[in-house]
Amino acid sequence: MKKSSTPVQEPPGAEARPRALAQSPSAAPAWRPRTDPAPLLPDTEPYRVLGTDVVGGADPALLLRLYTGMVMGRRYNAQATALTKQGRLAVYPSSTGQEACQVAAALALRERDWLFPSYRDTLAVVARGVDPVQVLTLLRGDWHTGYDPYTHRVAPLATPLATQLPHAVGLAHAARLKGDDVVALALVGDGGTSEGDFHEALNFAAVWRAPVVFLVQNNGFAISVPLAKQSAAPSLAHKAVGYGMPGRLVDGNDAVAVHSVLTRAMARAARGEGPTLVEAVTYRVEAHTNADDATRYRDDQEVEAWRAHDPIVLLERELTGRGILDATGVAEAAEAAERMAARLRERMNAELALDPMDLFSRVYAEQTSQLREQADQLRTELAAADAEGPGEER
Repeated sequence: MKKSSTPVQEPPGAEARPRALAQSPSAAPAWRPRTDPAPLLPDTEPYRVLGTDVVGGADPALLLRLYTGMVMGRRYNAQATALTKQGRLAVYPSSTGQEACQVAAALALRERDWLFPSYRDTLAVVARGVDPVQVLTLLRGDWHTGYDPYTHRVAPLATPLATQLPHAVGLAHAARLKGDDVVALALVGDGGTSEGDFHEALNFAAVWRAPVVFLVQNNGFAISVPLAKQSAAPSLAHKAVGYGMPGRLVDGNDAVAVHSVLTRAMARAARGEGPTLVEAVTYRVEAHTNADDATRYRDDQEVEAWRAHDPIVLLERELTGRGILDATGVAEAAEAAERMAARLRERMNAELALDPMDLFSRVYAEQTSQLREQADQLRTELAAADAEGPGEER
């Protein structure tokens, strides 16, 4: 029998390796998986706690904190939307329907941990303890952020999609290098997973085993683009496997489940076991922003179906059924939310004295020559305008 003259095919990359290594029986070929994918795969169905026996072991105090936080958040969304219509805000991206994700995320953080929010995550920032008015500063158009990130350990709201994710990885990696017990929790929407920053952040996080957790709030739409037109993956949580980190799928309207999954992921990161990608399946009940007409890309029946899965109603039903919450408690939570909304209205309706020269403040630690030149030019123009008087045309 004639022998074949076809050479044996080496696996990709073998030719670049020294022959001694390529022939070593202990060296894994480059094409073999570096990690067993089985433990990284998410469940086929979103994890739930409410309505199951698991909820019986939940801390009643935590359940009440989740409930009151969501009631407060729902009222905050409504008030901020009203302020936008009154011209007090330039824009407001409501997170009504997503309260469970945001409140649970804030409560899963330890005091030393960091939160990296997107522009829609105002409720998480407020639940973290930031002044509700300061949270709206960016959306009012006054400053890039109204609060000190270092004081609250909350990064500024990120308007560009997914740019906060690499920042979270960088902070978490730096903390690990310094030996600090810090975990970063980065929030992003399903639309953000289509951005290059998402890929870069997850790849770096997994390679560096950075103590960071990514929470994807899959609310169904990237503005008007449904998820089916963004990704063909079985779920967004499955994307984690390709980067070498666990993916977890959770019911984003089950506040207890979201808190449980995030708490475990944060603890895992704190132990030095690396990052986790959590996909919370939820729904954006309101339009993308006040400038969006959601009726152009979805119908009322779809929205009403999700209203039947309202996160506040689900938790309230569980709490009242277990005797943890009564009618008085429901009324007190609503009254507290109304008091917060009244204070927010009063403070947002106050006229602010803005200094145009603030444009050049806090851009760099030391101003560049270009900034100094621009500041001098604006100062001259303002002085000339003041000299003309209020009655003159400018």
